[in-house]
Amino acid sequence: MSKRHHRRKPPKGPRRRPAARRATGRQERRSPDLIDEVAGALATGQPLDLLALTSAFLTATDPRERRLFGLPDEPSLPPREEIVETFFEIPVPETSALLTAIAGLSGDDVLRARVRREVAARAHVLPRWLAELGRARPHDRVVEMAHVLRDGENLVLGVTLPGGPELSVAVYVDHNLGTVAKDGFVVPGALPDLVELLQSEADDPDVTLTELDPADVRARITEAVEHGAMVFPPLESETWPACRPLVEWAVGLLPAGGRGYVRPQWSDTDRQALAERFLASPHADGLDDPDSRDLLDTLLWFGTDYGPGDPLRWSPVAVEILLADWIPRKIVADVAYLAKAPAVLRGLIRFSHAERGIRPGLTEETLAAVDELEPEYQETIRTPRPQGPEALLAAVGALDPEGPWPLPGDPRAEFAALMREELGRAVGGGAALDRLDDTPLPDERFRWDGVPDQARERVAEVLELVDRFSDELLGVELRTAARRLLAAVAAADPALVRRGKAESVASAICWIVVKANDAFSDTGLAVKDLARWFGVGPTTPAQRAKPILLALGVDPSGFAYGFSPLGSPDYLTAATRAEVIAARDRLG
Repeated sequence: MSKRHHRRKPPKGPRRRPAARRATGRQERRSPDLIDEVAGALATGQPLDLLALTSAFLTATDPRERRLFGLPDEPSLPPREEIVETFFEIPVPETSALLTAIAGLSGDDVLRARVRREVAARAHVLPRWLAELGRARPHDRVVEMAHVLRDGENLVLGVTLPGGPELSVAVYVDHNLGTVAKDGFVVPGALPDLVELLQSEADDPDVTLTELDPADVRARITEAVEHGAMVFPPLESETWPACRPLVEWAVGLLPAGGRGYVRPQWSDTDRQALAERFLASPHADGLDDPDSRDLLDTLLWFGTDYGPGDPLRWSPVAVEILLADWIPRKIVADVAYLAKAPAVLRGLIRFSHAERGIRPGLTEETLAAVDELEPEYQETIRTPRPQGPEALLAAVGALDPEGPWPLPGDPRAEFAALMREELGRAVGGGAALDRLDDTPLPDERFRWDGVPDQARERVAEVLELVDRFSDELLGVELRTAARRLLAAVAAADPALVRRGKAESVASAICWIVVKANDAFSDTGLAVKDLARWFGVGPTTPAQRAKPILLALGVDPSGFAYGFSPLGSPDYLTAATRAEVIAARDRLG
């Protein structure tokens, strides 16, 4: 992504002073650093200079910014409201301009009304574009620039300020990271100029330019920004997230009511048909053994559930995610099994790109990525490595795989405490985490106390299905966890058990306990296998699980990936609790 506007450092803001000194004269109460920056931005006559400065301030004081790895000598800023209040105490043209810009970009109607009254009382003359910022209008054309392999795309839009100045905005949405806003920038000038510049710099036959519905783009960028703000460590570039508030303001000018990103839906039947087409093709030569077939199912599942959601578009980035992280971390299997993954992936890449008509040069680049990563992958699968919750901690730098962490005085200790708190929530709190043990769950009978009389017949029907499935495929511990979960749901909201088919409820109960223990790999199960056993659709278990989780006070979004706890050790197997204990002890 090209960036044509330099990054501004977050303004330092007025220094906090004792109340007695605040009552002194104007020069005493000035904040030279910030006032001078605002004065300089106004002097250029370019709206973007002041708007970029304001955006950087709003970013630096954004509650979404969790700067847990900052150095000890870099204290965090005071709350935004406290800093903004000091601007009201300094009645100079620069703070009038800054307050107006803050109120405009923040979208705070109460603050906007207060600033309007304050600036009017001061009688400071502001540039027209700033005084009338609320009359800014979006360009009626919104453009998507996307690569054929769909790792992500640039969404480009324009804004016309009162009086005629124009700004152009570009946001890069990355699908491999979870469809998040990874980067963005704002430049002065008309939208066609930026589009032409991006096209000339890309100079790529595999990049297409498409006009989209402005309302859909607003929904997409809003969704991607919200998701990106939750990524840790934060996504940062020369201009991002400093320009994020300015981008959010510009996007907010687009029409509402659009549709955000919609992932392609691949049913179990669709994936199976795709697998059979691949296995019947010359690209699958030598890959018809059971392990390779099973790995193929795993790769197709990855392709549908991660990235852009298309198992027929493989990029070098997707290959890196798969071989450098996802397979070694997520799939628990012997080395002989895992060692076959690169060969299956090469065949699938050739087949997929042929199906999608991908340019041969891109296919060669993607295959070259497999060749480059395979030696390290083969070494990784042959060495001990963190998995489950330990892998999550290690991935964000909160766990040293080689030894205890953190050391005394380590500036990341605050994050370690936060992660320990998260582990505590997974098992019912800090005290529960401290006394957690890895004793196997007992072979426990179903507890009928708490189950209402009107639900007993249906609960018995669901229980029979859960027990049969557990006996065949899960084992004693997961069966006990499933029984406990069914009893808890029947007591919390009997209607959830009585509603719909018993098979749907039972599949959801079993899906939850397997997900809670990140045990699909351990048991050799796939979601489709679970759904097929119960005779329900491939998406039914996850869909029916959502109201069940909510009834138990569990956020369904926590069941997106990997280790997905239920807030109690009662549903965790000995192996899962052992992983939590190991992570706890490593965090200290």
